[in-house]
Amino acid sequence: MATTDTYRLTDRYSRDEGTVFMTGIQALARLPIEQLRVDRVEGLRTAAFAAGYPGSPLGGLDGAFAQAVAQTPELPIHLRPSVNEEYAATAVMGSQLASTRPDAAYDGVVGLWYGKGPGVDRATDALRHATYAGTDPHGGAVAIVGDDPHAKSSTIPSSSAGVLSDMHIPVLYPGDPAEALDLGRHAIALSRATGLWVGLKIVADVADGSGTVHLDPH
Repeated sequence: MATTDTYRLTDRYSRDEGTVFMTGIQALARLPIEQLRVDRVEGLRTAAFAAGYPGSPLGGLDGAFAQAVAQTPELPIHLRPSVNEEYAATAVMGSQLASTRPDAAYDGVVGLWYGKGPGVDRATDALRHATYAGTDPHGGAVAIVGDDPHAKSSTIPSSSAGVLSDMHIPVLYPGDPAEALDLGRHAIALSRATGLWVGLKIVADVADGSGTVHLDPH
């Protein structure tokens, strides 16, 4: 039977290998799914926590996260859309302290914060304290930043790399949906290894773009 006879769009979240079709937003939503599955193969019982405030080019990310969570009920992924960006950053900071609790249910929590460029400006104090607090070696924290350098949906152009650098947050910059997933995995690994939050700069062409992505968790 040909591959096209069995392919489903839901394969973007359910399959662990092969070629699937997804947008940049959907690649970001797959990120915690893929990381938790790899952690389980390696003997780690981890969870994922995503919190943020949507805004173009990440306007559809919370909806994509919700769809991904609904399709993978076996994985402990918790989504908390927030009333503002600093509340979300503080919540993700807390996820990195969870495993230090005596009643911790998981070895670590993958924390994902999301917001657009002006949201980084608003949440700078919270993000700076979160970076200072550090990350869990079995968790990791990634700041998914939606930048709008052409002011497509913003009053002024935005580029957050300088602000993130000032907060000692290294930045990875994917150029397409496949790189959004691959560099997202690298961001988690980097955060776990260094104790730093790691930024993932997403522009509209990547968030709204689509294409085939070759899945290979390892």
